[in-house]
Amino acid sequence: MADSTPLLSQPNSVKSESTPPPLEKHHPSLDSTIERCIGDFGWAQFLQALLVSSAWIFDAQQTFITVFTDAHPAWHCTSNQLDCNSASNICNLPKNSWAWNFPAYTSIISEWNLECAASIITGLPASSFFMGCLVGGLVLATLADSSLGRKNMLFLSCLTMSISSLLTVFSTNIWVYSALKLVCGFCRATIGTSALVLTIELVGKRWRGQVGVIGFFCFTIGFLSLPAIAYLNRVSSWRSLYLWTSIPGILYSLLVHFFVRESPRWLLVRGRKEEAVATLKSIAPPSHSWSFSEVSFEQEMSNNGNVYSTIKMLVQKRWAFRRLLLVMAIGFGIGMVYYGMPLGLGNLSFNLYLSVTLNALSEIPSSMFTILLIGKLNRKVSVLAFTTLSGIFSIMCALKGEVWTRLQIGLELVSFFSACTAFGILLIFTIELFPTCVRNSATSLVRQAIVFGGVFSPMLVAAERRDGIPSYVVFGLVIGCCGLFSACLPETRGRALFDTMDEEEHKEKAACNGVGDVLA
Repeated sequence: MADSTPLLSQPNSVKSESTPPPLEKHHPSLDSTIERCIGDFGWAQFLQALLVSSAWIFDAQQTFITVFTDAHPAWHCTSNQLDCNSASNICNLPKNSWAWNFPAYTSIISEWNLECAASIITGLPASSFFMGCLVGGLVLATLADSSLGRKNMLFLSCLTMSISSLLTVFSTNIWVYSALKLVCGFCRATIGTSALVLTIELVGKRWRGQVGVIGFFCFTIGFLSLPAIAYLNRVSSWRSLYLWTSIPGILYSLLVHFFVRESPRWLLVRGRKEEAVATLKSIAPPSHSWSFSEVSFEQEMSNNGNVYSTIKMLVQKRWAFRRLLLVMAIGFGIGMVYYGMPLGLGNLSFNLYLSVTLNALSEIPSSMFTILLIGKLNRKVSVLAFTTLSGIFSIMCALKGEVWTRLQIGLELVSFFSACTAFGILLIFTIELFPTCVRNSATSLVRQAIVFGGVFSPMLVAAERRDGIPSYVVFGLVIGCCGLFSACLPETRGRALFDTMDEEEHKEKAACNGVGDVLA
């Protein structure tokens, strides 16, 4: 029976005696073969990357929406009592001596009378969201590598996140609200990872850094849209923010389902050759003259059908487990600053809408810096430099005095810019450190480490507001210390993406032997 997939040769097919079997060393790698099939970078790949990366818009909105919905509203004195002024603690004032500047339904704090609640209560919704992200990442991390794939994981994550966000508008108290935020975080956990990995696996190594940054741009757009939406609805219910962000997310999920193509790398590793060829044909440049019939792949199956087999593979290989622990430690420090600083903007002496806007805008030069220089930057040195810079300026934000207060927002922006840049470089670094068969799982675990850092941020911010604990000092110390681990990782700039653990391990051993020869 003729091969139903002429583009891929069966590894066990009978060969003519006149045709000697090809030598193993002449077999093209999956990376080089896919690059030959789809060219370097075409319009079809760009459109796919843009559509996939748009998921980051809704991811950003749900991540930072509590900056406005859970904000402490402004208030004013309604009596002429001497003990009532802008510096007073409203918990020590009679209830009839002050009032909110806007209707109570503009924030959960004022609607549910939480102005005097403990910091653990007011910070619970945001912490629940990040805890949901952490649990969801651990539970769902391997599904994109095993049974579901990148596309289906992205579709289901976006859809369930948007639906749970929509249900949030029906919350009647802080406990129901926090529970729904937990569910939303759980569903959202793998969006960024699936989108980033799927985008990068559609292009060759020359453009993977630049294409990966498209997602960071989209995240910035989503982040930047929040203060605009919040300002336009500043006298409306906090529930309107969830409506404006969740319904477009549901519509976007449908676009993903019908128009996004699955990663050809993942399809080939899973043995689904016909679908892989169809994907390669759909994104190949029309003018590409190279014949698909010349392609010959060696089928590479994953370790087994267990969805947690990729985690097992990462733990069993000493080099992989070591790399994973190091990048997760770095991610924890970055996450505490990246998620904590926007949440703490309400504690600064600056307009909340403007400060959030400036923070969102600072991600644009961060993304531009990364996209323009990612091909020239050493990954490990860059991560070390930007985490150190972020830590120094974060600590400086806590300095007291009139001069430092005026400089506070500028220092915060430099620290946040550095954390954003370190975040983007770390994710690209992680993708390059691990092979295709475990890449999504490894990247997802690193993102969960980043989110784990974010779990503690709302509590620290609320504690500073209530008890005066300097959260920015804690942020700076943590990111500075965690960034030092980058010095222990191998450099990956400019090298090919590997597809199996054996290929990556062979490269690791070759590098170690090369170092040994030099020292000898």
